[in-house]
Amino acid sequence: MQTRAAKRRAEAAAIPQVESPNKKRVVLRELSNVSNVTFPAVLNQKCRKKTLPLDPNTNIKDNEAVHVVSKLDADVKMNDPYVSQIYQYLREMEMEANRRPMPDYLEKVQEDFGANARGTLISWLAEVTEEYRLLLDTFHLSVSYIDRFLSAKIVSRQRLQLLGVSSMLIASKYEELTPPHVERFCYITDNTYNQAEVVEMEADVLKSLNFEVGNPTVNTFLRRFAEIASENQKTHKLEFGFLGDYLGELSLLDYNCVKLLPSMVAASAIFLARFILWPKVHPWTSALQRYSRYKSRELKQYVLILHDLYLARKVGSLQSIRDKYRQHKFKNVATLPSPPEIPETYFKKW
Repeated sequence: MQTRAAKRRAEAAAIPQVESPNKKRVVLRELSNVSNVTFPAVLNQKCRKKTLPLDPNTNIKDNEAVHVVSKLDADVKMNDPYVSQIYQYLREMEMEANRRPMPDYLEKVQEDFGANARGTLISWLAEVTEEYRLLLDTFHLSVSYIDRFLSAKIVSRQRLQLLGVSSMLIASKYEELTPPHVERFCYITDNTYNQAEVVEMEADVLKSLNFEVGNPTVNTFLRRFAEIASENQKTHKLEFGFLGDYLGELSLLDYNCVKLLPSMVAASAIFLARFILWPKVHPWTSALQRYSRYKSRELKQYVLILHDLYLARKVGSLQSIRDKYRQHKFKNVATLPSPPEIPETYFKKW
């Protein structure tokens, strides 16, 4: 079986090079504009995705756990032994200290900006993700890199957007089959920074991350939980998937979610998505508890945070993600009505 990297090389070689269509600039308000980034082609062994040691009797070789889990969830029953092993591996990986941001880095490390500036940057990166049609995994990884870097290094407000674009290019090089070229990132940011500055920041980010760029994100766990949560639903399955994605993206805007494990945010998003679509049905099931390993009462605080985000009680001024999910192609899930309160009884069972 080919590795993901080998498949990428084969597919890239078979695809003729086509000039990318012109892209419009996406303006970032309240922060100085960014520049573009080039990715130093030095993704060596330290930067390769961490692999999962599986049972020697399995036929899978060179598994890349963060990526293979989505395909397995689509093709294999959830109780398959190696799916369970991969999930356990991802849960262990997300808790590794070197892959976690500091929960209070804005108070303890940063001096020149706060949660509002961070939210503005993330909202703008969501627009860039849409403009270049990047994967959700790329967006989630970008935010993860930003938070981890800001936990270790002081960054001025003027260089915050430079960090954002550099992180997004690293993530796109890791996730995308054909990542945007440096010139495209420069264009969309109005050439505020030159390529040398971007390359320097990019190198700083990779060194700070110790080249460990393959950590699981909220989106990694959302894919798995969504399969379980919608398994017996005949209707609204597509709508449910988009709603989970929407809640996962909203969580990235809120600095208070930085302290949460990605799996916990994903589980809370699934709980809330089920509540919004089927408010009279208990949002949490025994199957979800078994596979996620979270009880509904453990999720209460975080479900309420996401509910406030959904109802625009928090970061309501940041509209790019909300505007995205108001579109018909995403089933207008940002406009779905939700009861203002979640019954307390929903947090007591399972």
